[in-house]
Amino acid sequence: MTTDTAILWFRRDLRLHDHPALVAASAAHARIVPLFVLDPALLGGRFASSNRTWFLLGAIRSLRHALREHGSDLLVRVGDPRVVVPAIAHATGAGAVYVSRDHAPYGRARDTAVAAALALDAVAWHPRRGVLVHEPEDVLTGDGGPFSVYSPFRRAWERLDHGPVAGVPDKVPPLPGDLVPGAVPSLADLGLGERPTADAGLLPEPGESAARRRLDRWLAAGVDAYQSKRDRMDLVDGTSRLSGDLHLGLISPAEVVARVIGPGDGRRTFINEIVWREFYAHVLFHRPQVRRRAFRAEFEALPWSDDDAALAAWQTGRTGYPIVDAGMRQLAASGWMHNRARMIAASFLTKDLLIDWRRGEAHFMHHLVDGDVASNNGGWQWSASTGTDPQPYFRIFNPILQGKRFDPGGAYVRHWLPELAAVPTARIHAPWEMSDVEQAVARCRVGVDYPAPIVDHREARARALAVYEAARRPA
Repeated sequence: MTTDTAILWFRRDLRLHDHPALVAASAAHARIVPLFVLDPALLGGRFASSNRTWFLLGAIRSLRHALREHGSDLLVRVGDPRVVVPAIAHATGAGAVYVSRDHAPYGRARDTAVAAALALDAVAWHPRRGVLVHEPEDVLTGDGGPFSVYSPFRRAWERLDHGPVAGVPDKVPPLPGDLVPGAVPSLADLGLGERPTADAGLLPEPGESAARRRLDRWLAAGVDAYQSKRDRMDLVDGTSRLSGDLHLGLISPAEVVARVIGPGDGRRTFINEIVWREFYAHVLFHRPQVRRRAFRAEFEALPWSDDDAALAAWQTGRTGYPIVDAGMRQLAASGWMHNRARMIAASFLTKDLLIDWRRGEAHFMHHLVDGDVASNNGGWQWSASTGTDPQPYFRIFNPILQGKRFDPGGAYVRHWLPELAAVPTARIHAPWEMSDVEQAVARCRVGVDYPAPIVDHREARARALAVYEAARRPA
């Protein structure tokens, strides 16, 4: 079928700037039908999240507003995209559907099914880049295979041309007049509760305009000091806070790279973090089995603990290790967690408690506004030493030393653990070392006002080393 109408199906590309699918559709067709389909299989799946869906719904509203300013609108539908997209194409007489490529296993399977259904009506399928800077087929080893180690991946990634960054079309071709845009549903409409689990006042403002303001602020007053500040949990300006924006494509990763790239350790280090994001996306693309299984087969059968009480203590920030608990309470309250805190918390769950990384992965995905299947999985498997290019299993984060190094004055801990507000700095990362007199002065009785450690780190470390070493030995 060849018509002057095309569908532009938005997914994780909720922006107008640097949107190759939008540019291509606008150039080739007189009418465009912008469409977003809220997929119950994703919204209510194993990684359902009211925080992330709240952010998504806000981004959809923002995209609709931007499209209206450019003479168009956004169709919003709830349902199975394999049914909805072909139905919209049939109803509008569209001859083509344009999308930004989805690289995750579910998205790839969904897109294959949608493209096949469209082909039955001779509707063309046009996937474009937009979610990543470089596509998975473009960053390969000399033998043509995928990378499994970050450093050579980064070198190959950096050798590729990033390409031009497109602006916003002056005018988006109008929506056919007989279409009903449809309302953006609420969380309750989608069966995800009345409100996010996080404090709404701590959640980021959603939408492309807000994301671009965050990027502008970061470029003006943050990125150049990133190398020295990024691991300091007590600094509010040490990280970009762009992870949620990149996850939903409120800003283009290619534009971020183009605007950040330049001299200086801070800028180079920040680009490296973008490359880590792409590395994990490429790993998941080439090896989708890592969604459920350890990348390193020898660690798939680790004898994980089923201590649900310990898991609950970790989830609620009641382990007795302040730096771990502060991170977990930040996650619950804000839907976000400092990256250094994520690593510390993940190490504690998988090494100190010997609890399966998949249980931690699911808990993070339930809360994180920026929860990304590839990045979250890659980070958890790195911390658990089960993944590609992992943290060596014998390196186990000491939560006391990590706290002293990355929250030296205890400001991060005191903010998220108010019961420790009066604990002296010398004891803030090990409050159980306070004497009875010190506890009385600090108004913090260990074991009453704040829990005693649920494990002894030294003993837990020895246990983890033994378990991992046994798993490495051939049967």
